[in-house]
Amino acid sequence: MDLGIVASIVLLLVWAAGTWFEIGGWVHLLLTAGVFLFIWRVVARGNPAATGKR
Repeated sequence: MDLGIVASIVLLLVWAAGTWFEIGGWVHLLLTAGVFLFIWRVVARGNPAATGKR
């Protein structure tokens, strides 16, 4: 599994824990970063030009 996908899942888990314990409003930036990173890595894995494969 791609390290970026694992990192995005970790960000989303930290966000979920943060909302559960009501840490603060800034924790929602983790949701934005996690979803962005996940979508970016999934698209990059499907793009042959980004991986150097044909």
